[in-house]
Amino acid sequence: MSANTIKTNTLLAEQIADALLRIQAVTLRPNQPFTWASGMKSPIYCDNRLTISYPEIRELIAEGFIALIRDNFPDVEVIAGAATGGIPHAAWVAQKLNLPMVYVRDKAKGHGKENLIEGVIRPGQKTVVIEDLISTGGSSLKVALAVNEAGAHTQGVLGIFSYQFEKAKEAFEGAGVPFETLSNYTTLVDVALRQGSIQQQDLELLKAWRLNPSEYGKQA
Repeated sequence: MSANTIKTNTLLAEQIADALLRIQAVTLRPNQPFTWASGMKSPIYCDNRLTISYPEIRELIAEGFIALIRDNFPDVEVIAGAATGGIPHAAWVAQKLNLPMVYVRDKAKGHGKENLIEGVIRPGQKTVVIEDLISTGGSSLKVALAVNEAGAHTQGVLGIFSYQFEKAKEAFEGAGVPFETLSNYTTLVDVALRQGSIQQQDLELLKAWRLNPSEYGKQA
């Protein structure tokens, strides 16, 4: 399977986008952009950690991940959670599938055994990585490569939401790792427009950010 060939369920993508907007896990502010830690200006802020506090939403997410896994990676042997946002969702998925789970730190511990991967993962085991958000793809691929370096095999990376940056698509394709998210930026903007939380005149601004995020907010 080549990278980014997994198909998203359109209805589920809309349901999850609606849920993320409703609990303000994702907020759109096209005319009053947020400033990310990197300094980049953005009309969107995403904190999918909020989903863990809503049982019906985390259940929807878990079942969505399971459907993607069954359709695309039916022989998976281990579920890996990316620290920190992917860990709880990986745990729920692993429990439902009755599979082992591990989680991957953003960096190795500075004490004890200095583990990067917590839990038991064995050479050759087929692994699916669970993320809460895919932005540029860098941190997600770091997790996937850590699994491979441990001797296991990353079959794919699945996330709750993606900004759909071209940079992420290119990074995953370059690494040969398939990826998909349950919902995405395009779907979210469409749902937000139907809800009335953004206006028709905001669409061009929002589209421009996704296509060229580094230049957003510099026009004024």
